[in-house]
Amino acid sequence: MTTSQSHPPNPARSHAARARSFNAAAAQYAANRPSYPSALLDAVEEEAGRPLTGARVVDVGAGTGIATALLHARGADVVAVEPGEGMAAQFHATLPDVPVVRGNGNALPLADSTADFITYAQAWHWTDTAHSVPEALRVLRPGGALALWWNTSALDVEWIADASARISRFFGIDVATEQSKGTDRTDLADPSGRLRFGRREVRWSRRVPLDTHLANISSHSAFLVTPEDRRTAFLAEERGHLLKVFPDGVVEETYDVLLLVALNS
Repeated sequence: MTTSQSHPPNPARSHAARARSFNAAAAQYAANRPSYPSALLDAVEEEAGRPLTGARVVDVGAGTGIATALLHARGADVVAVEPGEGMAAQFHATLPDVPVVRGNGNALPLADSTADFITYAQAWHWTDTAHSVPEALRVLRPGGALALWWNTSALDVEWIADASARISRFFGIDVATEQSKGTDRTDLADPSGRLRFGRREVRWSRRVPLDTHLANISSHSAFLVTPEDRRTAFLAEERGHLLKVFPDGVVEETYDVLLLVALNS
């Protein structure tokens, strides 16, 4: 019996435990997670109706600073908000000139009406929208924009669909169904209905060594809270599958970035 079929780990580990798991893997996260294409920031500006250059931007759940670095390079005046000690330390090592404050989207440590943009890259789903929606509206200036985005797997690419199916079997969940729930229903981003989101998708890809691809996979919270022996066994098996598709050991990852933007009217 293969590792993907035996005793799948429980995906229902506590939300808080999965969120905390990133702190011990901050360096791995920073080194291997994908960034975002410049076309994404173009789309943010188009939806918001104003440039990022010169704008006051609050990047919440900033993690190791992957998105913050792009916003800073675009010319935004960025302050990052990050709850995790390990992630904040890695952020500071990577972006020593960008301020990072400890906090989270449910209680932003910022004054009223001080931000032109609030951004969440891969982070909004860690918040409680009953708190994070009014907090975003409190901190945004009138006409300011809340921008949420996620890199999602391009499941119409055959090898990615196959890999997703193996992960689904390992965790005992349907990854494709879970992903489609988030990408097809903007009401999940704000069940209260206070925000009206514009929606975009931006496709992009990157070519990385197989080791980077596997380290990227294992930096996700579901893997981080899985016992090490089971995680290691799965990744070893996955390496074998992927070498059949990419015998040169270079993987082409393809993503669809889901972007949601709402204005504070």
